[in-house]
Amino acid sequence: MTTTDADRDHAEKKRRIKAAKDKLYASKTVEKGLLMVHTGTGKGKSTAAWGLVMRALGHGLKVGVVQFVKGRRETGERQMLARFDDLVTVKVMGEGFTWETQDKARDIKAAEAAWEEAKAMFADPEIHLVVLDELNIVLRYDYLDVHQVLADLARRPAMQHVVATGRNAKQELIDAADLVTEMTLVKHPFREGVRGQLGVEF
Repeated sequence: MTTTDADRDHAEKKRRIKAAKDKLYASKTVEKGLLMVHTGTGKGKSTAAWGLVMRALGHGLKVGVVQFVKGRRETGERQMLARFDDLVTVKVMGEGFTWETQDKARDIKAAEAAWEEAKAMFADPEIHLVVLDELNIVLRYDYLDVHQVLADLARRPAMQHVVATGRNAKQELIDAADLVTEMTLVKHPFREGVRGQLGVEF
């Protein structure tokens, strides 16, 4: 086969692929607020949510963030989001991971208070995206009732997007979600004695 023949075959193959893709995309007409879940043992669940936040901010859209478990320690993402205080509302409601607090009643109270902040965001139709950081953790430990959470989520504005992060997402949440991504752990430097790094973990 000559170079000209190969180029022609390549162009024809790509033309067929484009036609099929165009037909597929033309059939997708639904617009709705998505419920997204980032779960799994791998790193990157919250990090992926921050990527969605950046995308929304790039379009000048309002964002709400509720952090359920992570404590008051300063993180790079919170410092960055503070620069967009006209577009972003951040509520840091956690008091640390459960092995740090060691107080179930206190953890439940913190989760309930965080959920009230989340519901206030659901009630605001101007908020385009709500990040429920580590919601999956508090649902796993039954600090919030998953059925009540799903009922509240169902009442949010039709075009409002929500992303819930954290390991061990409840099956009920997975079933209700429009998009579920599971981060799989392959390697992690922590296992080799490397502590969390500035600008990577926090």
